Amino acid sequence: MTEYPTSQEGPQPVASGGRTDEPGHGTEELGHGKAPLPAAEAVRTHAQPQAADLPRPRATAEAPSASDGAGGPDEGTDSPAAPGQGDARVRAGRDEAAAAQAAGARTRDGEAARGAAGRPGASGQAGAGQAGAGLPGAGLPGAGQIATPAQVSGIGVDATIARREGDRLRFVGAATRRIARGIDLDEIVLGLCRATVPTFSDAILVYLRDPLPVGDERPVGPVVLRLRRTDRLRPIDEFTGAGAGAGAGSGTTGAATTADGELDFSQLALVGPQGDLPAAELCEIRPGGALAEVLRGVRPVFGSSAAARAALPELLGADHPVPRGQRAILAPLRGRRRVIGAAVFLRTPERPAFETNDLLVAAQLATHTALGIDKAVLYGREAYIADELQRTMLPDSLPQPTGVRLASRYLPAAETARVGGDWYDAIPLPGSRVALVVGDVMGHSMTSAAIMGQLRTTAQTLAQLDLPPAEVLHHLDEQAQRLGSDRMATCLYAVYDPVSHRITIANAGHPPPVLLHLGGRAEVLRVPPGAPIGVGGVDFEAVELDAPAGATLVLYTDGLVESRLRDVWTGIEQLRERLATTAQLTGLDHPPPLEALCDDILDMLGPGDRDDDIALLAARFDGIAPSDVAYWFLDPEETAPGRARRFARRALARWGLEELEDSLELLVSEVVTNAVRYAERPVTLRLLRTDVLRCEVGDDSPQLPRQRRARDDDEGGRGLFLVNRMARRWGATRLSSGKVVWFELALPTAPVAPERR
Repeated sequence: MTEYPTSQEGPQPVASGGRTDEPGHGTEELGHGKAPLPAAEAVRTHAQPQAADLPRPRATAEAPSASDGAGGPDEGTDSPAAPGQGDARVRAGRDEAAAAQAAGARTRDGEAARGAAGRPGASGQAGAGQAGAGLPGAGLPGAGQIATPAQVSGIGVDATIARREGDRLRFVGAATRRIARGIDLDEIVLGLCRATVPTFSDAILVYLRDPLPVGDERPVGPVVLRLRRTDRLRPIDEFTGAGAGAGAGSGTTGAATTADGELDFSQLALVGPQGDLPAAELCEIRPGGALAEVLRGVRPVFGSSAAARAALPELLGADHPVPRGQRAILAPLRGRRRVIGAAVFLRTPERPAFETNDLLVAAQLATHTALGIDKAVLYGREAYIADELQRTMLPDSLPQPTGVRLASRYLPAAETARVGGDWYDAIPLPGSRVALVVGDVMGHSMTSAAIMGQLRTTAQTLAQLDLPPAEVLHHLDEQAQRLGSDRMATCLYAVYDPVSHRITIANAGHPPPVLLHLGGRAEVLRVPPGAPIGVGGVDFEAVELDAPAGATLVLYTDGLVESRLRDVWTGIEQLRERLATTAQLTGLDHPPPLEALCDDILDMLGPGDRDDDIALLAARFDGIAPSDVAYWFLDPEETAPGRARRFARRALARWGLEELEDSLELLVSEVVTNAVRYAERPVTLRLLRTDVLRCEVGDDSPQLPRQRRARDDDEGGRGLFLVNRMARRWGATRLSSGKVVWFELALPTAPVAPERR
């Protein structure tokens, strides 16, 4: 049995039959509540007789006491009082015994024993050392004994009470299990509604704080309750009876009243936020008000109590009447640290009103619901943090560098824990190159995601330094060792050059990539496996391979090819076959679309293949044709800017872009002049024609240029200002051997032919 919420907030419940200061608030021992009666047994029972009011049965019929001869018939004696009366009394006793057996037919399976065991001192209970105590029929007259009508009545009441107590306990157990099955807020509230309607109540209203506090957060502003969910036994239009006519003249907004003057709330109009029950959607708790006092007391109260009569109109709304008598229970929902809401249980006049022990049932349901909601809110916050952490660690969108197209996918290991250590990235590099990265940190927890974020940031920083792939993995290995001795990950780092149509790959214990050629052939690239990042003391080796135009490189993590049902090499072979099959479907001369290709790759996963996170990165190599590239070396001399202008005009004439001569000559002259001023080795000048005209100027000086505002009397400092105003984009990147300053100019659009009229 779940612990009852006890604290200094209210008085402790007393034993069965006890009284409290407030009428209608008597409670039994903790954990013993009464279950609601089924519809067929919803009748009021008589009060339980006391032990002193019941006759004590004789131990045996053969050993009467000395005073039996003087006893009257009320004493239950079975010895004859006068000659000629023995047979008649025996026959009468037998008739009474038969009646007792008929009345206690339902107790023959042990219910009488359970009822007697639960009521010390009750009539018909066997003595402490009496043989047969606790068995079916214990306490009944033995052979030759005669049971009195009082005995028979006491036994029947005991059986009914025992059965009701057992039903109540079974109901509480089943209801709490149903509530505990929920994992999120809506499931828990729905479990409470489904468990109590119609078994415990005919209708229920659940109010929760808006917004719900999380953990130790202290809400700012007034406390507001919002009607989260309502449920009822039957639609309102099915309630019929004499009460409907009585409600016409009652003046209670269409509500009907019963014969005893109680309000039949089932006849009220549909005015709730969900069209379910008459209740206000929002309720602001006034400090020091009646509702605040009831919620502060934590314990459920009857709607007929003085506190509830003032609190319910404040909760449901002043325009919505409240059932009279003990047909409503207001149960505060208290979480681990504060009250987070309230539940209102309602019964119609068609069934018995709530009893005292029903307060314990309501308390158990409210406690389990509130604690479940508390945990659901905390879980939701943690899931939100994990999801945001994972989302921010992965790139929101991939860049589209010149000469390559990219597509990616990420699948978590489970929808309930969208966090892991897999990542992918694409980093533009100087010279129109691009770095392709995919990695997998050991585990799929928030710690793994945090480590993944640190390694991804380190990889981006190292890539901007234009370090070789093997050097990048070496520095990542050192970073992983600084994070901890058990921080291990696999990583594959590749650099694609669209001008030379080559790709350089270094591997650190990661599955090898698969290259899909334009003709439909798929091959697993042979790259050195290497040791995982974090092992330390190992060298990484890089290989340079051809990357023909139209080919597609597929990088992935082991979650795609390895599972409980297959090993990693079997999965890699299945991936290779899948790529080849997809390429044949689209035609040998046309590579498959990247997005559709990624979806088709993920379709190879079976029901048991989602044991780990999956990161997928696909790169389509378009390359840059040699005819669209112009490249020169310039000695760091005073004549270098003039030579650069002549080379630029010659390239523009070959490409038919004479419209850009003035702009390109001015910008090339400024950038080359700045490079010659600080360079000691030859300066490189390269022009690339793609969807834009890109100019790259490289030198051996590591100092990056910075734009500044020149004064009126300054002779220099205006070159980058002109570049910033005239170029579409520009930037500077530091290399291991110097730097590259680049800018882009938009290509002139073709003139549109005039429309013919």
